[in-house]
Amino acid sequence: MSTTAIASSELTDLLAVLARARGFLRHTVRGLTDEQARLTPTASQLSLGGLVKHVRTVEESWLRFAVGGAELMESVEADWENGFRMLPHETLDGLLADYAETAATTERTLAGLDLDTAHPLPVAPWFEAGASWSVRTVVLHMIAETSQHSGHADIIRETIDGQKTMG
Repeated sequence: MSTTAIASSELTDLLAVLARARGFLRHTVRGLTDEQARLTPTASQLSLGGLVKHVRTVEESWLRFAVGGAELMESVEADWENGFRMLPHETLDGLLADYAETAATTERTLAGLDLDTAHPLPVAPWFEAGASWSVRTVVLHMIAETSQHSGHADIIRETIDGQKTMG
């Protein structure tokens, strides 16, 4: 088997796991009204719509990193105040459509990248100084980020109406 075939298979597997994590998040918000998606019923200020918005934004940010490193990643300023909030003019359907568009862009873009390409991480207190991440590590981080927030979403959804994603 050629190295290209192995890399293609690996990317296919990684994207399948990412798609599954995205699917859990989308399933968790299924059937909600915009008002329910804005609710913050737990001790945190997280809402379901805000989580969808955040995961999308984070995926876009890490995709920029995968393509062009920290400089490209940081070329779009993060909205720390509203990044986890579903704003009054936003709809859940709109956030989900944006998320689907981001997912499609991620998959198309990653298909053209080498998983072994690495870039130095941005300078930030939460990153090891001088460390680099490969495109592979970025995809694994996207999977972890999406999965973690899908778990948060499941707790919030259960608090709203008793619905559980799994179980």
